[in-house]
Order: sequence, then structure tokens, then C-alpha cells
Amino acid sequence: MRPFTLHTGLVAPLDLANVDTDMIIPKQFLKSIKRTGFGKNLFDELRYQDEGQPDQDCSARPLKQDFVLNQARYKGASVLIARKNFGCGSSREHAPWALDDYGFRVIIAPSFADIFFNNCFKNGLLPIALTEEQVEQLFNEGEETEGYSLSIDLETQTVTTPSGAQFTFDVDSFRKECLLNGLDDIGLTLQHADTIHAYEATRKQKSPWLFADKK
Repeated sequence: MRPFTLHTGLVAPLDLANVDTDMIIPKQFLKSIKRTGFGKNLFDELRYQDEGQPDQDCSARPLKQDFVLNQARYKGASVLIARKNFGCGSSREHAPWALDDYGFRVIIAPSFADIFFNNCFKNGLLPIALTEEQVEQLFNEGEETEGYSLSIDLETQTVTTPSGAQFTFDVDSFRKECLLNGLDDIGLTLQHADTIHAYEATRKQKSPWLFADKK
């Protein structure tokens, strides 16, 4: 998992509340567990005029030109702002996979669904909850300024606007440490690799029949 320390990125405004995980990545794309390749189908029903299918070439699909991610001014955006209760609905880790694969590193909203919120941290995304007033300010400033970017400093837990205004956000200390060091569940486990190998060696010595080759 990529470490997250300081990130500055173009903002894409998704002016919707209660964005559920099926809207983020529709159910027909949940067959793969590779974690990659989902970016082209992020917000599939909002981005395209037709119904997408797994492994489909999306390059020639008809676009909904008014959707934010199809607008040239938001190309390359890595910070997404949305309204309350982002990531609600069914539990699917594919939702943060799709956001990450598309190129987003930060999601800012007034509130998040709990399971989606937790899954973001496990996959290197930083979900930030700001007040509705602060999020509204970001929407307004972003609409007025093309190329609107935000700087997010995880160490100081601040979001800085182009004007220099700063908003602070809360983050659990354990999750913060994991993101700063790029540690997912596997990475955390591998920190104890020496202890695990030592246990395996002792176990093999004490109970060799458990490790005997089966013919």
C-alpha cells in the first residue's frame, strides 16, 4: 500500500448526497478480486449512457457529458468532494478499489458510511469528514476557480485551500500511523515476519509429522 503523507491534488465536486457503493461501482463488476482495473467503471451509471459490462472496452462508450468526471476541467482529479453519507449501501471493498484505481487519494464529505470509511483506510485512501459548512465552501470555491486544488497534510491533519485557509480533521491514531507508513493488514502482519518464522520453525521441530510430505 502506498504511504500517505502530504498530497496536493485537483478537486472534482460530486454534488450528491447518499452516494452508495452500487453507484460507486455497480454490482456486475464485483466478480474480480484483483483490486485493479476498476477505475474505468467508477460511477459507471453516472459516466456512461449505456450499461457497462465486465472486461468491456470503455474507450468508445457514449459519455454523459454533464457528469463531473467527463468534464475536461476535472481531468486528473485526485481529490473528490461529496455530500453527506458517502459510501452507504452494501459492503463492498471494490468501492475504494475503484476510487483508488481511478486516481483518487482523498475523499472529503460531511459524513461517511462506517464500513466504507474503514475500507478506505485499508486501501490507502484518506476519507476526511468536514462540517457541511466547510464542504459547502469547498464546493463554492471549486466552482468559481478552474484548476482548484487542495493540499492535505496527514501529519498535521489539515486541509489547505489555495487562499491559505485551513480546516483540521480528526483521524484515529492507529489508522493515521498505518497510512503514513503504507501499512495495510498484510503489511502489519509482515512486521512480525521474524516472529512468525521462528514459531513455524519451532512448531516443525516439535511436531514434524504435521509437515511430512504427503504421497
